[in-house]
Amino acid sequence: MHFQQTLDSYNLAEIADRIESRTPADVEAALATAHLGPDDFMALLSPAAAAYIEPMAQRAHRLTVQRFGKTIQMYAPLYLSNECTNGCRYCGFNAHNKVPRRTLNLDEIEAEARVLLERGFRHLLLVTGEAPKAADTDYLAAAVARLRPHFSSISIEVYPMDEAGYRQVIAAGVDGLTIYQETYDRTLYAEMHPFGRKRDYDFRLCAPEHAAAAGMRRVGVGALLGLGKFRVEAFCTGLHALHLARYFWRTHLTVSFPRMRPADGGFQPLNPVSDRDFVQLICALRLLLPDAGLVLSTRESAQLRDNLLPLGITQMSAGSCTSPGGYAEKDESGRQFVIDDDRTPAEVAAMLQQRGYEPVWKDWDTAFHPAPKVT
Repeated sequence: MHFQQTLDSYNLAEIADRIESRTPADVEAALATAHLGPDDFMALLSPAAAAYIEPMAQRAHRLTVQRFGKTIQMYAPLYLSNECTNGCRYCGFNAHNKVPRRTLNLDEIEAEARVLLERGFRHLLLVTGEAPKAADTDYLAAAVARLRPHFSSISIEVYPMDEAGYRQVIAAGVDGLTIYQETYDRTLYAEMHPFGRKRDYDFRLCAPEHAAAAGMRRVGVGALLGLGKFRVEAFCTGLHALHLARYFWRTHLTVSFPRMRPADGGFQPLNPVSDRDFVQLICALRLLLPDAGLVLSTRESAQLRDNLLPLGITQMSAGSCTSPGGYAEKDESGRQFVIDDDRTPAEVAAMLQQRGYEPVWKDWDTAFHPAPKVT
């Protein structure tokens, strides 16, 4: 069964009503449950659960230490291209935005990567806009082949592909995928994506399954918080992760929860998420998904990132640039969005150590998992 079928069996308006109707007794029952199901998750996302954030946080912390220890995997995004043919209303890469467009060549990519290598990173996330003619799978495969000798893990956050496309990049050395559905609300999705390939809701929704079926070691999902109602988006994200865990149990799951940041175009969040609601969401996700990695980016402020650590976070970026050429050339003219935590990787690592956490720069190598052959 594809996740599309599972999601289509739910009515989003009814989900919102069911979450809103949960009582303190429902929350307490969920907190007493060893293995949460969708109904328990609804209770922990409900307004009633706001009074239980402290016990939720304590349990989330215990689960995370039990499963992951006090470690935080460090990674950095590397933007290869900001060319894009989509009209996403909320994104700085929107095709209508008048920003400098650029796709790095292989030498420029390596120059960017060497800066990150010198800063200690061994896990990279390669990012592009959605313009396959500018950055097709052959381009991505060539970039990965150039970087592979220097980095132990390379993930991608690019346009969705079919299974054959993912097999090609896996064969080149990619072992992780991050892809946000942005919003699980079909109607809102159509409004936010008026033109471009990204308008195809179902193809994007199926991308994590295509990647897992192709043999991707790690797959990350999430919604862009600030578009739809956060409780419903969080519920659908959790449901998506549960589906992937059930049908692709060999694939390690991660969940991200990016909140909207200022970007070119001036789009304002439709449904802003407060810090308190953000904390509740993270705790609820950890209790639902004890073994999933929870990823926190530099979209959030330094103070908030520090305080969110004990709630279940397992991966953090640091010193991020969101434009091609942002590291070696310090060119941020074509950035996707403005980051909030601008500390250096060394400063973030020092903070982690001061709080009793171990920053992990490398915890995987493709030598442990030969890539499948392209078919």
